[in-house]
Amino acid sequence: MSKRRVIIIGAAGRDFHNFNTRYRDDDSVEVVAFTAEQIPGIEDRTYPAELAGPLYPEGIPVYAEEELPRLIDELDVDECAFAYSDIPYEHVMGVAAIVQSAGSSFNLLGPNDTMIKSTKPVISVCAVRTGSGKSQTSRKIVETLMDKGLKVVAIRHPMPYGDLVAQTVQRFAEIADLEKHDCTIEEMEEYEPHIVRGNVIYAGVDYEAIIRAAENDPDGCDVIVWDGGNNDFSFYEADLAVTVVDPHRPGHELSYYPGEVSLRMADVVVINKIDSADLAGIEEVRANIAAVNPEAKVIDAASTLRLEDPSVVKGKRVLVVEDGPTLTHGGMKIGAGVVAAAKYGATEFVDPRPYLVGKLKETFETYPNIGTILPAMGYGEEQLRDLEATINATDCDAVVIGTPIDLGRIVNIEKPNTRVFYDLQEIGKPDLDDVLDDFIEEQGLLR
Repeated sequence: MSKRRVIIIGAAGRDFHNFNTRYRDDDSVEVVAFTAEQIPGIEDRTYPAELAGPLYPEGIPVYAEEELPRLIDELDVDECAFAYSDIPYEHVMGVAAIVQSAGSSFNLLGPNDTMIKSTKPVISVCAVRTGSGKSQTSRKIVETLMDKGLKVVAIRHPMPYGDLVAQTVQRFAEIADLEKHDCTIEEMEEYEPHIVRGNVIYAGVDYEAIIRAAENDPDGCDVIVWDGGNNDFSFYEADLAVTVVDPHRPGHELSYYPGEVSLRMADVVVINKIDSADLAGIEEVRANIAAVNPEAKVIDAASTLRLEDPSVVKGKRVLVVEDGPTLTHGGMKIGAGVVAAAKYGATEFVDPRPYLVGKLKETFETYPNIGTILPAMGYGEEQLRDLEATINATDCDAVVIGTPIDLGRIVNIEKPNTRVFYDLQEIGKPDLDDVLDDFIEEQGLLR
């Protein structure tokens, strides 16, 4: 009986996880290729034999997604598994049409095929779109659990863009670990806030090995918090599932994959940004939650902003640097930096597009709707230097840094600059403290 030949369509994250959990040890199928999209510079490499397992002694090649029709034909492919996230349904079905018109079947692997069971209680934190405020919700949950005396280990959705073997299991406990693991800006934006807070965070490629390491962390582990990304659903079976929705983009919670999956699976739904969204958007999101997940607890929340030094901004022409993924495939027109700069008296937002250097020009060509905000792109040393050069070339009085990291630590910003800090603030009841008290009691974690 011949093996069923499979291509996994991904973007260096969920695709590798789906392979590891569903296909790696299945000798009835042969994964003949991965394809890559969204993240620059990850095609034309190989998923290494050390990770692919004994059925794949040569590893598995990675190609650009645009090559799918040729690959399906030349590799005699039976099935293509779609495995990346934060994608509108129209795009998902467009890829399905490409796959099926080439003769192959199209599938979406679900939780039963891909979720791993932990020996520790797990809280998953997901979102319906990139930029909804999932990270600040994760931070609030971790802080609350730590304040209650629990040892919390976070595990982050994958971002393995470098040496995959070296990144199999990564542990971050201090700032020096970011350099040790050769992190991109996107990775640092997710890991650094956890490190600064004082909890350990894991990430990498093999999420079975990662959770076993986290369960046995040398600093101890009572609870694992899955810090999701890209509106993906959790890699782990959750004892408490939290999903964040964004009323600035009402309707997206029912029109993006797999955000709606996360919404429907949630025990708790956080409606974030109540303070800055309009009433119509809030009510539309609230109605959509009630329609697809009426049993979920709903928490209203604000995304509170503060500037490190407001005097840098007041009365000034500013360049705003925001979290890259939020502006690119997240599709947001503004972020925390813009809101904070306006709040604290900036007179003008300077357009960076006339000053773009190198790879950043390609980013704006790929995502032309970014507008007058500069995304903090830094997937490699070249992009990092291009970001630095663009910031310093831009004709502005000051720079507002809306990313979750201290950007000035990794690039030399020659202009006056200040950081934005943003936190989750629940409004009314129920709140996360109530939810977590119930979780602690149910899981027998009372000390």
